[in-house]
Amino acid sequence: MRASLKFKVGLLLAAALALTVGTFTWLVVKNTRQAMLQQAVSHAAQLSETIINSTRFAMLENRPSFVDRIIGDVAAQQEIAKVRILNKNGTIIHSSDAAEIGTQVDQEAEACTACHVEVKKTGQGGAMRERPRIFTTGDGSRMLGSTAVIGNEPNCTNAACHVHSPAQSVLGILDIVAPLGQIDQAIRNSTLTIIGLSLGFVIATALLVTILVNRVVYLPLRDLEAGAGRLAAGDLEHAIPVRSQDELGQLAASFNSMTAALRKSRRELQDWGRTLEDKVQEATRELQLAQAEAARGEKLASVGLLAAGIAHELNSPLTGILTFSQLLRDQAPDGSPEAEDLDLVIKETKRCATIIRRLLDFAREKKPQKKYGDINELLVETTRLIEQTAHAEGIEIVRNLDESVPAIWIDEDLIRQVFMNLLVNAQHAIEGGGRITVRTSCCPERVAPGTTGPPEPMVEIAISDTGCGIPGENLQRIFDPFFTTKGVGKGTGLGLSVSHGTVESHGGVIEVDSTPGEGSEFRVYLPVGALEPNQQGQAV
Repeated sequence: MRASLKFKVGLLLAAALALTVGTFTWLVVKNTRQAMLQQAVSHAAQLSETIINSTRFAMLENRPSFVDRIIGDVAAQQEIAKVRILNKNGTIIHSSDAAEIGTQVDQEAEACTACHVEVKKTGQGGAMRERPRIFTTGDGSRMLGSTAVIGNEPNCTNAACHVHSPAQSVLGILDIVAPLGQIDQAIRNSTLTIIGLSLGFVIATALLVTILVNRVVYLPLRDLEAGAGRLAAGDLEHAIPVRSQDELGQLAASFNSMTAALRKSRRELQDWGRTLEDKVQEATRELQLAQAEAARGEKLASVGLLAAGIAHELNSPLTGILTFSQLLRDQAPDGSPEAEDLDLVIKETKRCATIIRRLLDFAREKKPQKKYGDINELLVETTRLIEQTAHAEGIEIVRNLDESVPAIWIDEDLIRQVFMNLLVNAQHAIEGGGRITVRTSCCPERVAPGTTGPPEPMVEIAISDTGCGIPGENLQRIFDPFFTTKGVGKGTGLGLSVSHGTVESHGGVIEVDSTPGEGSEFRVYLPVGALEPNQQGQAV
């Protein structure tokens, strides 16, 4: 609590208010006390003047009984303790206290000294109209004494009853003693009232200032503290209320602006993180594809070497078997069991020779002999080769060829073989009638596989069918050598592998989408060709 700003501000405010109001109260009490005492002195002086004027005629007529009566009537008032008249020698000649009449007053007393000193200095006492003094009696009561000089007048010097010499300036002294109990009580009451009002003012001011400071300072500070806590906890949606346009309001607005900037930065970081995650996933997929492609390339190379060795080892024996089987068939009569067996041997031997020839084609790296060719015309020629057998099986061939497709830089014989493999596979996938659709179009630029160069324009060749489709688990293996989903005797599993290698050798891409039970679509992307022919039409 002592370390809080509210406690420090409250303590300093209370100290400042107490010091200020205390000083003000002391000054007010002091001035009030002086004013009330001065009022009492003035009242005593006025009373002295009144008594002197009231007794003047009695003194001129030399009627001391009248003077005593007047003094007694005045002294009967509650605020008057004693009234007495002294002659110039200090003898009390009239007094409200009859016991002291005729007694001598010590001229060295404080009440007398001032007057005598003044008379000695000026030679007259006319100016000494009032001499207030405050003293304490034996019982502890505070008293106010006021002395007034009774001067010699022409009427006094001319009066026949008691003639005074004109040279005598002072005839006597009027001394009035009044108790200060009521005045002191009034001063105490006034002091308590002022102190009470001051305390009330301090309390009211402190409460009012506390409310204002709490509203203007502490409430915005609590808002800032709560906002900072929410921000530290990770809540960037909390906004601090702007309660004013002063510095604290500007600070709250700046805090909200900072929070908004942090929210924007966090969203950007999140978006960047998601983008980075997507890029990492994409790079991972590309790396996996590259690894799979590298593994497939190594596998193809190994299979190629194996195929070349097997083909070389089997080709000679198969040639001998086929030759001698043909000779024995020529000697066997038609329709005999021997002739039927030999026909089967010759048929299977030729099939083995075909497989070996394809193995040699697969293993042999044949460099494409490229030139500009019309891809649409090449597709028309290839589809015509299977059109008769397809119609016989109830298969419709639909051509949707884009006439705006430009001539591309290809080896027509190799590309024709790719199209033939895809068309034959589509025909084998359809049972009981269906449709094969051949489509060409210009596609957006894309980067050729295995290169880091800029994207280049390509031509898309799509061959789709309404056949049985390819299961999802087989889509990643269809380009592997010897992998086939056809029945026995319907394929060797080398057609798509050879086609894949041919397309890649042209800088293209071959893709496949398939839905089991609905059909498949193979898409071949071939670049238009960055190479330029020379004047003889050969590749540079």
